[in-house]
Amino acid sequence: MSNLASKAENQVRKIVSDALKSAMESGALCQCELPAISVEIPADTSHGDYSSNAAMACARAFRCAPAKIAAEIVSRADLSDTFFTSVETAGPGFLNFRLSPSYFSQVVLDVLEKGDEYGRSDYGQGKKVMVEFVSANPTGPMHLGNARGGALGDCLASLLDTAGYDVWREFYVNDAGNQIDKFGLSLDVRYLQLCLGEDAVEMPEDAYHGDDIREHAAAFKEINGDSYVSKSEEERRAALVAYALPLNIQKMQADLRKYRIEYDLWFLESTVHKSGELAETIKILTDRGLTYEKDGGLWYKNTEVMTAKLKAEGKSDEEIAKLELKDDCLIRPNGNPTYFAADIAYHRNKFLRGFDTCINFWGADHHGHVARMKGAMDAVGLDGEKLKVVLFQLVKLVRNGEVVRMSKRSGKAIQLADLLDEVPVDAARFFFNLREANTGLDFDLDLAVSQTSQNPVYYVQYAHARICSILKNLSAEGIVAREAAPGELDLLTAPEERELIRHLAAYTGAVVNCAQILDSSGMTRYAVELATLFHKFYNACRVKCGDESLMQARLSLCLAVRQAVKNLLTMLGIDAPEVM
Repeated sequence: MSNLASKAENQVRKIVSDALKSAMESGALCQCELPAISVEIPADTSHGDYSSNAAMACARAFRCAPAKIAAEIVSRADLSDTFFTSVETAGPGFLNFRLSPSYFSQVVLDVLEKGDEYGRSDYGQGKKVMVEFVSANPTGPMHLGNARGGALGDCLASLLDTAGYDVWREFYVNDAGNQIDKFGLSLDVRYLQLCLGEDAVEMPEDAYHGDDIREHAAAFKEINGDSYVSKSEEERRAALVAYALPLNIQKMQADLRKYRIEYDLWFLESTVHKSGELAETIKILTDRGLTYEKDGGLWYKNTEVMTAKLKAEGKSDEEIAKLELKDDCLIRPNGNPTYFAADIAYHRNKFLRGFDTCINFWGADHHGHVARMKGAMDAVGLDGEKLKVVLFQLVKLVRNGEVVRMSKRSGKAIQLADLLDEVPVDAARFFFNLREANTGLDFDLDLAVSQTSQNPVYYVQYAHARICSILKNLSAEGIVAREAAPGELDLLTAPEERELIRHLAAYTGAVVNCAQILDSSGMTRYAVELATLFHKFYNACRVKCGDESLMQARLSLCLAVRQAVKNLLTMLGIDAPEVM
């Protein structure tokens, strides 16, 4: 695990705890149980590279002034075989630790030695994680919500892989149920209108009225003529769906491939119907006494399950009452299973495939569905807490400060394909990951296509290209980067150099932290900060200088930053250009 920053932090904890134990053994401090020792990197590193408030945190336990405790720690601190050269007290008892030059040298060497593997860790311990995202309705084109969910889901999957998880990407295709019936009806009406005339059949208000339905019906007629008019409604609609649905799925796959998203599996909802898993899941709920019949249908006791779950979590009757819990229909009076029933069976299928955690990306309008699905997993004998749901807010497209709702090309609501025709994939993926999923996002179309430092993805990519340019220009002068010795790297002492190296050292920790909270947006912010610190270093420290050893040290630092930027952008599914 390439995480020297974490090792340094752990060293501070050990130095402090060993010093306190020594003070207790000598009688300088009374015997007590040590509280947790907090360590942080101060905002102003001029006073120290790491700090701890251990002396103040221990004051109550030792019944002693923090300043006296801090003095005991400093006098007994053993810094041998650590990254640190000194520890000092400050203020009412803060402890400030200073890193040795060799630490900064080791960070640069670590990046260069690990190469494409830098930033990876074994934090996830190979646990199997499924990330299901987009899963758009296949009866129509993908919209902007799918665009944001796609970028968030794919980048989180890559992030979790980097953090040491065994990651599986999945798209759930709703190819059964009510929406497919409606799809068949809509295609049928348009087909009959083409064959018999617009007035021959009326399109229901709640059917699909999009141009894509007209196009599919016309293409179907081109192939089959009016031969299906005389066939039964059931046969005609089945044929229309069998023709149009695969085309829609192929279009989804093509659009998402253009978006650089590849799935391990496109899982068809019809699978749980045909395999018997849906019937098996409903039987489990029934055998557990969690279903009942009403009005000719079969219902799931969601209210009972959720009330018990919430009470176990300490919720009061008043709090539960405010939620207005309701039971859910599983089988309609006509014998058809509901979407919720199939969804329970699908999620059960996920866990039975051996995934330790299943992560779903859902639009914020699915908020009320989260607790129901977790409860349903408990109800079928699984652990609902292993289902994690990331809810993401809507996107507003903005051009010239105005909200844009329609595509310039089609005059219709903007689809994923429209967005990718106008905005580079790199910009789309980066922009959608700029904010946490649970916050709204204004997507600035003008900024996304601009080639200026105001465009964050351009700014980060330019750092990579700039380093490539530095190396190329120096090579033209006969100056080639070589492997710098640790002693030469110790020359990297300028504040801008140290600040940049500290950020490099924090890379692996940033990946782990983002994996813990299922938030890939932290890595786009890390990338922007890395680019900012590199440009700051470049402007303050001449790479080509009179001191050959210092020049080689700075070239090594440039190479390390280039590697880190490349690894970051690769993880986010974004190009790392050598020329811009």
